[in-house]
Amino acid sequence: MSMAVVGMIVGMALGFAGYFGGFGAFLLVAALGAIGFVAGRFLEGDLEPGEFFRTRGDRRDRR
Repeated sequence: MSMAVVGMIVGMALGFAGYFGGFGAFLLVAALGAIGFVAGRFLEGDLEPGEFFRTRGDRRDRR
């Protein structure tokens, strides 16, 4: 599935949550979507837990 289609689906889900549930539901859906995105990146191996807890002085090029 292309990223454009995924973005469209996420946008539609946020729109429905905002319309039917109000701003609180919109924020809940957005937060859970972000958590799911990060968890998926961890499971795919694209992120490592240390990337979130690294200090500013420890910037190494990881290419």
